[in-house]
Amino acid sequence: MRSGSGFVVGTGQNGGVPAGYHRHLYRDDAVVLRAQKLGESDRIVTLLTRRHGRLRAVARGVRRTSSRFGARLEPFGHIDLQLAGSPEGVGSSLHSVSQVEALTLLGKTLLTDYPRYTAASAICETAERLTPVEREPALRLFQLTLGALKALAAAEHAGTLVLDAYLLRAMAFAGWAPAVTECAVCGEPGRHAAFAVPAGGAVCPDCRPPGAAHPSPATLGLMNALTTGDWTVADAAEPPVRRECSGLVAAHLQWHMERSLRSLPLVDRRESNP
Repeated sequence: MRSGSGFVVGTGQNGGVPAGYHRHLYRDDAVVLRAQKLGESDRIVTLLTRRHGRLRAVARGVRRTSSRFGARLEPFGHIDLQLAGSPEGVGSSLHSVSQVEALTLLGKTLLTDYPRYTAASAICETAERLTPVEREPALRLFQLTLGALKALAAAEHAGTLVLDAYLLRAMAFAGWAPAVTECAVCGEPGRHAAFAVPAGGAVCPDCRPPGAAHPSPATLGLMNALTTGDWTVADAAEPPVRRECSGLVAAHLQWHMERSLRSLPLVDRRESNP
């Protein structure tokens, strides 16, 4: 072991780590997306970092009652941490957590409100699924995810609205944004009456495929408001409009995902307006 910018781990015969490879110490801030038990006292955390994208790290001893770090590494928290590993993708993909400082711990607040907790779980799973390549920077998604979790905890808007706004903007990040104000097929502008998920969103009469849905104009208006951040319109939406909007957003997201999101069907939508 060597002090300084990093420390040597292993040789060319040790787990495929190149001879002389250094696991550097570096800092970043991150959102904790998920935590898994490892052995009797350790935990593997999945992080979405500001500068280095999604990565996984081992936190040693954090499940012991004497650990000072345990509560800081719970899901939904915003933390500043020091990691040992390679941000460039050399060697093992599993980092080690050496220091953690809490910036905004949202887990306790969200755990006391089950509907918001289920929405937060869906947000974090979506963020993880939209970053399939570890250590690939995703600053926009990091900012979007952190903002959505803070909005859920603040409870200024209904949790389902925050979730749907996040999903719509996350799909835009991935290049899957549904067309709302123009035809998804030909680009004809206008609030069209039909919506076809396989076609990419709203469709005009000439491009409408068989089996297209016909949501209410208010539903398409809500989708546009959530995408653009018009919370005056979004907060005023009636429950039936919100439910129809959620159904279209979920269907559009699942169409583009290789595997269904496990947390999305579990979202508790039985909440009143804030």
